[in-house]
Amino acid sequence: MEKDVTLSIHLSEDDTVTEATAALSLRGEEFEAVGVARRNPIDPVKPVIGEELAIARALRLLEDQITAAAMEKIEQYLVHD
Repeated sequence: MEKDVTLSIHLSEDDTVTEATAALSLRGEEFEAVGVARRNPIDPVKPVIGEELAIARALRLLEDQITAAAMEKIEQYLVHD
């Protein structure tokens, strides 16, 4: 069995802050996480760095949510009534 799952990442940025919102829908469960990167005013303007950091941070938080959801399901199946 194969299945495609869509991960959506939305970027919002200004001169100093980049925000990435990562969203995933999996079998009726919705996961969403936000990652933020801030540019130090003395650093050169390189948007790709802020984008990469914000996306990586959002994905890391999304991973935590998905792992927690899986662990909850495992615990439910291990509990014998």
